[in-house]
Amino acid sequence: QVQLVESGGGLVQTGGSLRISCSASESVFSTAVMGWYRQAPGKQREFVAEITSGWSTNYADSLLGRFFISRDNGKNAVTLMMNSLQPKDTAVYYCRARQGWSEYWGQGTQVTVSS
Repeated sequence: QVQLVESGGGLVQTGGSLRISCSASESVFSTAVMGWYRQAPGKQREFVAEITSGWSTNYADSLLGRFFISRDNGKNAVTLMMNSLQPKDTAVYYCRARQGWSEYWGQGTQVTVSS
């Protein structure tokens, strides 16, 4: 059974930084495209960033230069470093693994940015 477990969310002040991580089952991590999505209250889930097994990255245009995604193959984990956080970044952040035609989601971690 594939599991994705996010960690590292919390409360941060405007302008601060936060790192969130997602640990994935070894069976999927090595070949999956790992990504982050977020869902703010009353809004649809939106793409944040993704990274392939070959370390190619893709970001939502609005987050370029502030958010950075990386992966640690030794720990089967993907990390999202978020800088210069704003209240508009407040959301539940979800980890996603895409492997072929299959996709898996974590349970989400709350990130709250106070003004």
